Amino acid sequence: MTERDEVDDRADEATTTDETTATDGGHGAAGELEDHHGLPGTNTLTRWFVTTNHKDVGILYTVTALFFLVFGGVLAMLMRAQLWIPGDQILSAAAYNQAVSAHGLLMVFWFLSPFAFGFANYVVPLQLGAKDLAFPRLNALSYWLYLFSGGLFFVSFFQGGTFTGGWTMYAPLNLPMYTPEPGATTTVLAMIMFVASVTVSSVNFLTTMHRMRAEGMRMRDMPLFSASILLTVWMMLFAFAALLAAMMILTSDRLLGTTYFAATSAGGSLLWAHLFWFFGHPEVYIVFFPALGAMAEIFQTFTGRRIVGRKWFIASMLLVALQSFVVWMHHMFLTAINLQIKTLFMATTIGISLPFDLMVFALIYTTIKGRIRFKTPFLFAFGGLLVFIIGGITGVFLGAVVLDYEFRGTYWVVAHFHYVMVGGVTALVGALYYWYPKMSGRMYDEFLGKVHFAVYFIGFNLLYFPMFMAWETPRRVFEYPMALIGYHQSATIGAFLLGGSFIIMFWNLTKSLWAGDPAPDNPWEYATTAEWVVSSPPPLENFPGRPSYASGSLSFVDELRPGGDSGTPSVADGGVADGGVADATMPVAHDAGEHAEEDHGADHASVWPFVIGLGGFFALLGLSGFQEGSFVGGMAGAMYVGLLAVGTVVLGYGLVGLTREPFEGLTGPFGSSWPFENIENTKLGMWIFLGSDVVLFGAFIGSYVFIRVAEGWRNWHHLIPEAHVPLPGLINTYLLLTSSFTVVLALVAAEKNKRWGVVGGLGATFLLGVGFLINKAQEWLHLFHVSTEAFPHGWTLSTNVASSTFYLTTGLHGAHVAVGLLITLYMLVRAVKGAYLDDERPVEYFGLYWHFVDIVWLFLFPLFYIL
Repeated sequence: MTERDEVDDRADEATTTDETTATDGGHGAAGELEDHHGLPGTNTLTRWFVTTNHKDVGILYTVTALFFLVFGGVLAMLMRAQLWIPGDQILSAAAYNQAVSAHGLLMVFWFLSPFAFGFANYVVPLQLGAKDLAFPRLNALSYWLYLFSGGLFFVSFFQGGTFTGGWTMYAPLNLPMYTPEPGATTTVLAMIMFVASVTVSSVNFLTTMHRMRAEGMRMRDMPLFSASILLTVWMMLFAFAALLAAMMILTSDRLLGTTYFAATSAGGSLLWAHLFWFFGHPEVYIVFFPALGAMAEIFQTFTGRRIVGRKWFIASMLLVALQSFVVWMHHMFLTAINLQIKTLFMATTIGISLPFDLMVFALIYTTIKGRIRFKTPFLFAFGGLLVFIIGGITGVFLGAVVLDYEFRGTYWVVAHFHYVMVGGVTALVGALYYWYPKMSGRMYDEFLGKVHFAVYFIGFNLLYFPMFMAWETPRRVFEYPMALIGYHQSATIGAFLLGGSFIIMFWNLTKSLWAGDPAPDNPWEYATTAEWVVSSPPPLENFPGRPSYASGSLSFVDELRPGGDSGTPSVADGGVADGGVADATMPVAHDAGEHAEEDHGADHASVWPFVIGLGGFFALLGLSGFQEGSFVGGMAGAMYVGLLAVGTVVLGYGLVGLTREPFEGLTGPFGSSWPFENIENTKLGMWIFLGSDVVLFGAFIGSYVFIRVAEGWRNWHHLIPEAHVPLPGLINTYLLLTSSFTVVLALVAAEKNKRWGVVGGLGATFLLGVGFLINKAQEWLHLFHVSTEAFPHGWTLSTNVASSTFYLTTGLHGAHVAVGLLITLYMLVRAVKGAYLDDERPVEYFGLYWHFVDIVWLFLFPLFYIL
């Protein structure tokens, strides 16, 4: 027996011995016992409603995303069945529009990114050497917001029909005059809830990845999958903030009757395109980057080689992430934007393909230099690379202004888009097979995996490649020339093959979960990132001690692995240590160090994230019955009002419960935290959130400037009544500036251990903020009831674009002030009881938010009251 066989036998023996333990994440037989701090076992349903552990949340994300894959896939097959021959054969025109729109929205938002972030939730903390994400309850909250947002979207089908204006929701088709059904409004509200989930998740991941890497793991040492997630999340933080602004403005147009996107003279349709595509094109890379990172990990593992040109690979990803925000106008070549700007964006579009060329060549050269093992994960990863190359090449055509005039709105775009996006899905399916043994503790059936790949790859290309040939077919239309019927029928056959391939996958993974061979710690010979050092599945706390890379490879400080086995050596990046072949018999060092981990266990259970998600679901569902200033009539209206009331109460109850819950999170030290060594997790999380808020307000202010320039900068004053004077805004400026000063006084008092100083400072801040809102309310009421020749019915939200931009932008700011006052009131009650004297940091973090709100007003005051 070889040394390698002995190691494998020991791993199998250890796995068999602890089989019941493994099924419960390392805690409790058969999942029936409680884990640390009251977390139920995995075999109990309760666990999945209260868990905050990153591995559980990762599984929830993955399973839920696969459900939405099936949901969107069924809609896709309905569309392809309709296109077997031209005409309305199965679906009516309205139903077909619903299917097209819902398929696009489900796949882009509720499947692609969440599927990738199922792996990110599970794997990234393990790869970084962290015991969990920085804010476990926020991680659970992000999942429940995601799930309930999908539930809202599902409900929209039963409200007279879901949104029918395409997944890009172009104006003016997104307005009530074209999509009047409540289901369309529910779709928009579901998008807002989804973006809230993304924002919470982004703050959590960025804080974790910048603050909680293991000792000795520099930013450039992160495994490629984690590096891809880091760049993805930074893009998400800013891109989704722009989408949130677009959705909030659209919601206001639909619910309150504002006129942003209905203002044709002020370029309302063009404004939507700018807002949507500023998000939309980074979203392509947000979707593909995790697939690219997983692809790189799989290539390293199954070729036995570190990625060729690793530092250039990472630099290329960074360059693409930055460039992704300066190419959005290539989606707008058919608009009235002048040719010089179109030419500039054509250059940036072609330029962004160059870093991708480098990454593709790095992956190809890695396979040439390595020794390929054709396992299922590699087949899918390599297949994903092949189809992405086709998608990238065909995309270059669309990057040229002249060719885009010919191809825009045709099936060439459909084919290109799917070769890129579903190319990413192909690699992510490989990632599912790759990490399935680690997540489940079982090995899948390799033969079925390869059958799945064969059927999938044939079905994929049979579905999408004929679309290039049938490019003259118009998008989102079921009529096409009879000469193209052969191509469409081939595509329909391919669609059913592609869909059927997932039945093989589901059968394989489900059967393997119950009857598969137990998975060793590391089932892949050359996988060396940290997740493969711990058991399959990993224990609740991930590691037996504090992980460290200070010696150049992974070691655990102070504690030994269960059973005394030291495990497999691991380098941060994957591939092999020191350029050689990883030897599974080499011991991992366990040295005592002066930075011994301070964490002695953290809480893992909280029901409040679920409660908050449930409350948000009911509140937004109730709000969907509010149309252009009033609720729909009759019993339906009463039902919507009731849902809104119940949802608001449950949401408030959940938020209060979350703040009052004694929850022990992770404490430091965490290891490498450059460049944020001296910034505590919560403070960094607040700074990151405010960065997203900067983009949100920037989008609102940018929309105001865009509309005003389109309307005519000087003509704008004719849209404003003389009663709109600067004095109320000036008074509010003084109120907010003074309130910033009183927050500082409260912080100083907390530092000096003066209870009543803290109470006085927070109380003064609260009163000044209330004064701001009262003054704002009086000003609005006065303007609402202005009666002049030019404005006989007052100056309301729907009077003109000037009133819409004024009320909505200052209203968003007022909502921030109101949230700040609720926080202030909560802190004031606690301060009276003596809180914040031993730890003034909550006052400091609240001050960051309050100062930001005040700074925003310093921009709004001159824009809306002086200029």
